[in-house]
Amino acid sequence: MNRTTIDGGSLRSPSGPFPASLAQLHRARQADAFPVSWTRTRDDHHSVTAHWPGEHPYFIPVHGHRYDPLLVAETMRQATLLVLHAGYGVPVGHHFLLAELQFTCDMDRLAIDDGPGEVEVQVVCSDVRRVRGHVSQLRIDMAVRRAGAVVATGVITGRIVGPEAYLRVRGDRAVPGFEVPRTPPVPAALVGRSSAEDVLLSPTPQERLWQLRVDTTHPILFQSEKDHVPGMLLLEAARQAAGLGTPSQPFVPSSGRISFQRYAEFGTPCWIRTHALPTSRAGTTGVTITGSQDDGAVFLAELSSALPAC
Repeated sequence: MNRTTIDGGSLRSPSGPFPASLAQLHRARQADAFPVSWTRTRDDHHSVTAHWPGEHPYFIPVHGHRYDPLLVAETMRQATLLVLHAGYGVPVGHHFLLAELQFTCDMDRLAIDDGPGEVEVQVVCSDVRRVRGHVSQLRIDMAVRRAGAVVATGVITGRIVGPEAYLRVRGDRAVPGFEVPRTPPVPAALVGRSSAEDVLLSPTPQERLWQLRVDTTHPILFQSEKDHVPGMLLLEAARQAAGLGTPSQPFVPSSGRISFQRYAEFGTPCWIRTHALPTSRAGTTGVTITGSQDDGAVFLAELSSALPAC
């Protein structure tokens, strides 16, 4: 089986492909698990085959009939978990602490009716650090190919800790299953949603400031018990805030970067604030979004919207 590496070369895979399991992807529902198989192409180089559904209840099409860029970001996150477990032997049950996620999409190549829903995520791992023989930290560069063309690129960095180390990090907060009172949502249509259950922001009296709205019973965002707010939920909240912060035109996050400074906890309000940037000459709209809790920074996100050619 020939595979194409991220730098364009071609070589014969020494192993695989191997099927992906729900446990390796940290998903409970098959419909929300996008990678389907994994192959090692050479040391620290991997290829993940994924399938994007034409319809999904949460990652809905944007700007007509194009795949949601956050579906691309979620695929990259799941591909990272698969490579960690299958490629580096990280046991299921260990924790991947996401530090930063970056993505850039070519929106003109994300048309749902333009080619197959199968994609290849080319994964290159670097800065791999080990503690007592186990991977503890790394950087992952990714290129997403569809029908031979690169449709997105991304970078993920983070570290891996075992259950005992995680308990030391989290202390008495490492208790899953916290029920969070749901606050009222902003109107769903204003954030590109059709259902209030998918709205992650509640209004406040202040301009450009919202309270994070968390529903721990959400079937897609919470597929297992958590002791903190998931990072991908915070990314979606940032996207919704960016849309509210730029009401004059649709906001489709064709590129973005989100970095995490600390966990977002369940027991206290998390505040989401936007800071709009000037529109570039190329027509790109940028928004900076911050999350804070108990007077401390939770995350910083920078999202850019560049609408595709019609």
